[in-house]
Amino acid sequence: MASDEVLHTLGERIQALCLARRLTLATAESCTGGLVADALTDRPGSSGYFRGGVVAYADDIKRDVLDVPAELLAAHGAVSAQVARAMASGVRASFGTDLAVAVTGIAGPDGGSESKPVGLTYLAVADDRGVDVRRVVWAGDRAANKRSSAVGALELVLGRLEPGAADSGAGGGERAGEAAGEAVGEGASEAGGQLHPADDETTAQGE
Repeated sequence: MASDEVLHTLGERIQALCLARRLTLATAESCTGGLVADALTDRPGSSGYFRGGVVAYADDIKRDVLDVPAELLAAHGAVSAQVARAMASGVRASFGTDLAVAVTGIAGPDGGSESKPVGLTYLAVADDRGVDVRRVVWAGDRAANKRSSAVGALELVLGRLEPGAADSGAGGGERAGEAAGEAVGEGASEAGGQLHPADDETTAQGE
């Protein structure tokens, strides 16, 4: 299934579930540049649940609009589990929604480093149960990485609404070069253990 079809299908399923449960949703995007919000508003009736979104490309917008603490950005960089978590929580609080999803990553082709390669992306979903963060590394070009990140973000929302649904794979194996996603819990490192300062504190630019 082509990326556009996957995004449309995921958005359709999320809309149906949110409308049925009277839930609202907001987005905070960086490397995807609005692709997640676009997928969610691709059909009539989306205003019944989608409150809006922020494309927070620059660090000062993450800080000033999404209330991401400056110390998190300085310590961990914009592309980190900590910042993804703060983006999701910040946009949820700002928009007063039931759920929120956030994306921050390095789409490429530039901006990567040894510790934070091109394709590294953090996805976060927040609701009244807390915030769930996932780390993935895509291996496509810039356009493919952006679309894969948007699909991943929508799958994360769908999984929150309907546990197990995203695993059945609206995206299937469509995202070529994908590394398996892994959960990043509170204070967890990219390797899945406890966060060590050297693991996730190098500032990454070039989203």
